[in-house]
Amino acid sequence: MSLNQSSSNQCTAHNLGFPRIGADRELKKAQEAYWSGKISRSELLAEGARLRALHWQQQKQQGVDLIPVGDFAWYDQVLNTSLMLGAVPERFQDNGVSLKEQAEDIDTLFRIARGRAPTGNPAAASEMTKWFDTNYHYIVPELNKEQSFALSCRSIIEEAKEALAQGHTIKPVLIGPLTWLWLAKIRGEDFERLELLESLVEVYGEVLSELAALGVEWVQIDEPILVLELPSRWLNAFETVYNQLQSAPVKILLATYFDDLNGHTAVAASLPIAGLHIDLIRAPDQLTTVVDKLSPNAVLSVGVVNGRNIWRTDISTVVDQLKPVAERLGERLWIAPSCSLLHVPVDLNSEQALDDELTSWLAFAVQKCREVSVIARTLGGQATPEDKALQAEADSALASRERSSRVHNPAVEQRVAGMTGDMDHRHGAYPERAARQREKLHLPLLPTTTIGSFPQTGEIRKARRQFKKGELSEQSYQQAMEAEICDAVKRQEQIGLDVLVHGEAERNDMVEYFGEQLDGFAFTNYGWVQSYGSRCVKPPIIYGDISRPEPMTVNWSRFAQQQTKLPMKGMLTGPVTILCWSFPRDDVDRKESCLQLALALRDEVTDLEQAGIGIIQIDEPAIREGLPLKQRNWPAYLNWATKCFRISASGVKDETQIHTHMCYSEFNDIIEYIASMDADVITIETSRSDMELLDAFEQFEYPNEIGPGVYDIHSPNVPDKAWIKQLILKAAEKVPVERLWMNPDCGLKTRDWPEVEAALGNMVAVARELREEFQKKAG
Repeated sequence: MSLNQSSSNQCTAHNLGFPRIGADRELKKAQEAYWSGKISRSELLAEGARLRALHWQQQKQQGVDLIPVGDFAWYDQVLNTSLMLGAVPERFQDNGVSLKEQAEDIDTLFRIARGRAPTGNPAAASEMTKWFDTNYHYIVPELNKEQSFALSCRSIIEEAKEALAQGHTIKPVLIGPLTWLWLAKIRGEDFERLELLESLVEVYGEVLSELAALGVEWVQIDEPILVLELPSRWLNAFETVYNQLQSAPVKILLATYFDDLNGHTAVAASLPIAGLHIDLIRAPDQLTTVVDKLSPNAVLSVGVVNGRNIWRTDISTVVDQLKPVAERLGERLWIAPSCSLLHVPVDLNSEQALDDELTSWLAFAVQKCREVSVIARTLGGQATPEDKALQAEADSALASRERSSRVHNPAVEQRVAGMTGDMDHRHGAYPERAARQREKLHLPLLPTTTIGSFPQTGEIRKARRQFKKGELSEQSYQQAMEAEICDAVKRQEQIGLDVLVHGEAERNDMVEYFGEQLDGFAFTNYGWVQSYGSRCVKPPIIYGDISRPEPMTVNWSRFAQQQTKLPMKGMLTGPVTILCWSFPRDDVDRKESCLQLALALRDEVTDLEQAGIGIIQIDEPAIREGLPLKQRNWPAYLNWATKCFRISASGVKDETQIHTHMCYSEFNDIIEYIASMDADVITIETSRSDMELLDAFEQFEYPNEIGPGVYDIHSPNVPDKAWIKQLILKAAEKVPVERLWMNPDCGLKTRDWPEVEAALGNMVAVARELREEFQKKAG
């Protein structure tokens, strides 16, 4: 690398995006209050404006030079883009209202995302899936062959006006046209999506021109698909698109993240753009290649603060790494997080639950903005005494973490090292196991069950809060939860389900609950991150080696089984999902933590079996999410991920039935690995995709049993019997009915009991009707 010094070394500090939910989930609370009629639309909109103003000011106070605008969303940024483009699916359109008016109506957004809003007619919600390899979800855009685009929802322009009026120097953020098109799905007659590019890019050009008219200089366009292994026609389309957009009177910063540009570096560097952002957390080795190929006048934005994890940045190491680049590029070097800070909690200063040592190792979004600005000033030779003090504090904290005895547990590490080769497979093959399970369980054709959780009522949440605050004794809390379990069992028996669950009344979150009972985990009070819409989670922090001090679910499951003669499922979260939905360690390979989790869960599974639980579900919805973005790297990950599941599940006898559950992830292209998990029954989300996901099981001839979700639990709409029946009949065309189960597509904790009982009642009624029909056909 040539180190010719530029005329100025000043580095710009900027951010790619900020959490929108608020430090105490204020956005979630306002959304849900609006949906339930407790606040008006104007009150909801006012709360959104208040949060935007607060978050812009927080970033500015931490020294961020360019404030992102357009990263706010009422549901997700992909849906925002769809509405900006006027891409409203036909079932949500009102012929008496212009498309532009509908796109700007917040209730249209909620109907697309949820199937229902305070106004308008209910309709089937659009499909939802994971944003690349994160636990964040987006609403999948829907396209048809006659699709047209027009600038419709103008929220990004209005929000830019807001921020400018408040005195901020801004950088509006857009999902790029190619990334949005790549994420979209075709409905109806098939066609080449790239045929839509010309009219699509015209709308982007219009948006850029309007932003320029406001005085905006820089616009960030996110094109994360550039880190994927793209077909050549898609890669070639980048030149076409950005040649067309270069006429817009703004400077474009093209943002990539989550992996390296790899073979696309030359394409990205040659585009007519003013700047390029790369992720040096996920792909540090790409720095030299990108710098060498960068256009002579282009800005290089480097993501050196981890936007997806909560560990403090090693400022000294980053500064040393970037000094040669800063000397070469000068003011053309910008400093940023690796990606949007959407994936981390808002502010570490809100925390009170963590001890001082652990707190010193962490940084949330506000603190990460400060780290970005300190690195930028230090590289530019403008570090303040406060900056130098923060760097020294980071050095001390990192040294403390490295030598801390709480991080390493020799006994856990020895157990992982001593694993034997027979620990990752069941004793008998599936056909043999299935025969023993049929003999033991006596289940009917099309057995009905649920995924695990039932409504977390106000009474349940109140009891949990009181228990945590010490206002309710442990005995009183246990009695309250046992009463909820008894109620859930009684309701299920009345509905007529064949396999019951205890309802998980005692659980706060499917990962947090287990992390609280495992060594090596820490927990926050305000470490909330958005999963989708108003759904927020509080990921545990894995700071050390993981072990299970004592059984976690056995007493609850045993109690639940004692309340009924029907089979009761034991409910666990799988090792890969616990890992992916936590903030993992960054000092060991994630495979190591996953193996530790698998052994801890193996102990829990065998204890459940010994307690008389004959069906055990180990949920792994994050298997697909953990995939590397480049397909060539899949086998290494999938081999250890599926092995970890098998380790957790394989300590039981053949007659014990193992279930797993996966949702909101497409796994058609990894179906062989899903089969290699060797679960006796897999339950999957298929309702939003109209059973599309079952194509993989038809083509692959999946050997075990399958429970395709027959209704969407994330919508408040109660499915009618005809809808459920047509879905399960469609499934029966692809999977032998003898291997089909009937279940919702996910847990029911976010729903109300009247919705749950009505929906499950319809499902059970359809199962009984179809049993008679299939039995008549069989003779």
